Amino acid sequence: MERIAFHLRIEDGRIDEYRKKHQNVPEALEAAYLDSDAGLETYSVFEKDGHVFGYMEVEDSETIREVMTESDAQADWDDVMDGILLDQDDPWMDEVYRMA
Repeated sequence: MERIAFHLRIEDGRIDEYRKKHQNVPEALEAAYLDSDAGLETYSVFEKDGHVFGYMEVEDSETIREVMTESDAQADWDDVMDGILLDQDDPWMDEVYRMA
């Protein structure tokens, strides 16, 4: 099982909008992740002061990254998030410590 994480930033003044949008994540987006061959076990998103931290446990991180960049459902969600999230070239984080 691989553990991967990403960090994003929310535009100033749009935190409430970001949180509200996540109250109704489209089923098609969840299905794109769950029905992929990535073996997604856990996916959580956290937010604090405009910083978004996403955490996943997956069997195949490359497959889940493909879903995040190539699926129609993700593209639709990206349209919803357009203007709410700041653009980032590489949001992926490096794991630097793990307690057994």
